[in-house]
This record gives sequence, C-alpha cells and structure tokens, in this order.
Amino acid sequence: MTTQGRITRDELFHRIDAGEIDTIITAVTDMQGRLQGKRIDARFFMEDLKDGVVEGCSYLFASDVEMNTVDGFALTSWERGYNDLAFRSDFSSIRIVPWFEKTVIMFCDVETTDHEPIDVSPRQVLQHQIDRLAERGWHGLTGTELEFIVFTNSYEEAWTNGYRTMVPANQYNVDYSLQGTSRIEPLLGRLRREMRAAGMIVESVKGECNFGQHEIAFKYDHLMDKADEHGLYKLGAKEIAAQEGVSLTFMAKYNEREGNSCHIHLSLRDEDNNAVFAGDGPHGFSKVFEHFLAGQLKYARELSVLLAPNINSYKRFVEGSFAPTALLWGLDNRTCAFRVVGHGPSLRFECRVPGGDVNQYMALSALVAAGLAGLEEELELPAAFPGNAYVADAPRVPTTLHEAAELFAASTMARKAFGDEVVDHYAHAARVEVAAFNAAVTDWERYRGFERL
Repeated sequence: MTTQGRITRDELFHRIDAGEIDTIITAVTDMQGRLQGKRIDARFFMEDLKDGVVEGCSYLFASDVEMNTVDGFALTSWERGYNDLAFRSDFSSIRIVPWFEKTVIMFCDVETTDHEPIDVSPRQVLQHQIDRLAERGWHGLTGTELEFIVFTNSYEEAWTNGYRTMVPANQYNVDYSLQGTSRIEPLLGRLRREMRAAGMIVESVKGECNFGQHEIAFKYDHLMDKADEHGLYKLGAKEIAAQEGVSLTFMAKYNEREGNSCHIHLSLRDEDNNAVFAGDGPHGFSKVFEHFLAGQLKYARELSVLLAPNINSYKRFVEGSFAPTALLWGLDNRTCAFRVVGHGPSLRFECRVPGGDVNQYMALSALVAAGLAGLEEELELPAAFPGNAYVADAPRVPTTLHEAAELFAASTMARKAFGDEVVDHYAHAARVEVAAFNAAVTDWERYRGFERL
C-alpha cells in the first residue's frame, strides 16, 4: 500500500509515461544539512538514468555556507581537480513535491565514480549508526521539532536591506495563541497541506515565544525517513514562503529574544517492534535506557559540534530561555538538556540542545553514537534533576563553536564511533567557520566603536 505522497519506482515510471511527472529532483545533503542537487527531465531520467545515478562536484562536501571552496579537506582539493562524485538515488525515498507542478524528489547516497561510499556524506554517517543499532536487533524512531520565524518581507527585500528593518508576522509573544497563529493561517495552513501531500504526517501547529515564531509538529518516523523528511520540510517551507511573498528563518538565534530550537525525540524498538527503553526499573526505565541516557550526558560536550554546528548556534544557549545550558536530565523538565517524557511504549528522551540550523543527519548520528557508547561502557545514570538546571552545578554546553570543534577533534569516542575521516572532516569544517567569523567585522563592532572608541 502506497502512503500518500510516497510512490514506488514502478509507479514513478508509470506516472512519467502518463505525463503526470515531468521533473525529478535528485538531492544530496551537504555538510550544512541543506539539500543540493539537480532537477532532471523525467523522461530523460526514465530512458537514460534508470539506475538512478547522476554526478555532481565533490566540492559540495568541502565548502562553507557561502559555497566557497575551502582548503584542508582530505576528500577533495584544487590539486585533485574537484572531481565528480556519483549520487545514487534511493528509490525507496521518492516523494511528491506538491508545491511545484509534476515534480518528485529522490534522496541520494554519495559514492565515488568507482562505487566506493563517501563516508563523510551526512546520509552515510547516519546509515552507519543505523547499522550499529541493527547489529543489536534495534531500530530508532525519532521526531524533530523545528521552530521558525516568519517575516512579512520577501527574501529579496531582506537581502537588499541587509536583514535590517525586518517585520515579524506577529508583533508580540504568540506562544499557544490561536489568535496569533490565525494571523498567518494562510501560510501555516498551506505548509500543513503541502507537507501532508508530500507524505508527512502532520500533527499540529502552534505559536512560539519570539515575535512571528511558530512550529509545525510531525509524527515520529524511522531515523533515515525522518532525516530525509526534515530536509524536505525545511527546504519546502522556505520555497512556499517565497511563493507567498514572505520569508522565514530557521537560524538558531535570529535576535536577542528566544531562538529557534530543533528538539529531537529518540526511542528504540526491537525486531518485534517492542519498546527497548521501557522496563521495570525506576521510572519504568530499562537498563538499556539508563545506559543509553547516561551516554548522552557523558558525551554531549564532545559531540556538541554535531548538535550545534554553527557560530550562531551557541548564542542560543542563554539561561532562562528554554534553551539548555546544563547537561542534566530530568523528568519532563524543560530546563535540562535531556528531558524524559512518555510512559511504557512511548517512553523516550528529548534532546533540547539542537537549534533550527542543525544538520539533522549528524545530530541523530551523535545521539545514537553517544547512547551506544553508554551501553558499551555500562554507564550508570545519575538521579533525575528536579529543579532549575540553569543554576545547577553541572557540566555545561560548550559556549563557542571553537570549543566544540576542539572537543570533537580530541574525542576518542567520536573517532571510534565515526572514524578518523569523519571526525577530521567535520572538525575542519567547524574551524573554517570560526576563522571566517574571526575575520569578519560586524555591525555590533561598528555601532560600539565607530564614534565612541
């Protein structure tokens, strides 16, 4: 049975023959978590590319946010000629893209042209961690909760004005406000309907605290399907906003008010779909869950570059902002970095560290790797923290991308879980961002120093 918005390879070719599909987007995910790729004529794809392999430049996995080529990556360089890589379509990932006519998207895995996998590709990094779970007879279920801020300005107006004088869609805190969400229900309603038509199960929409801030929630799914869905939703939300003449941002900290979070829920099931985290221990936990959650606490600092990958990510971690600062866990405690919710089959933890700018494949990989390390080391879980974690005496989330990059590069656990190539690649990417930021002169410096210093 085909799920709405999801089609099989055979159905794709049938619809192409019938003239119902004329465009196929083949997409890879770059280091920043963005979808990159090509729009391919559907009939050409069916007649000439039935194996689903297209090619693209390797610099997609060795460039910064601005798509500048960057030295220092082992994968590719000017000396190596920035060769092509093969993007192999995953035909199980086909989704309708309803906000464009007659269009579907397929997610691709990345290989060399000699069919060797590219380990630093985010989709491959996550697949490796999924395979590690499968070795134990488990699979992961996850939900990623993205917040965004809507502005009445178009993206072009925002760019031209240097992102100044932006007008948020709401002028006050609309957290849970039905009146606040009704102000932009035409946009929010379209997002819900279009995403459902793309195969996503929409749960709800609500206002958030920052001006113009909202969140659409989707039902949990398997790790890879949810990571793919997350990427398509994020791209689609921006594309639909542009079609409506407005703009929205997922950046972690747009201004000094509340940032955009991406809370990630994670649980495990066995081969019979039984809940792995549920047990007869305190709070209904299994020993597996205790070790798995203890691994999050021990290794969150070392893996924070995968949970908070940008300079701006670290400006979100402010006391009293609902973004965590202390690496503690609590029972339904939103001041902790890890919040445990649900009971029995629904028991899970919520990681509150990531912001809306996160690379979802890398963040999920970090959570699985930390949990498996906790299991392998049989780490003991400390007691739940019951109070205000912002004032607790506990390890803290790193305060800068520089600190996070160095912790990651030095992590023995990360190198064991991901391999040296992946660790060196993403540590270097973070250092590139730090260097670019350190070289930039900001508005903050001009305002403070132009006249008064």
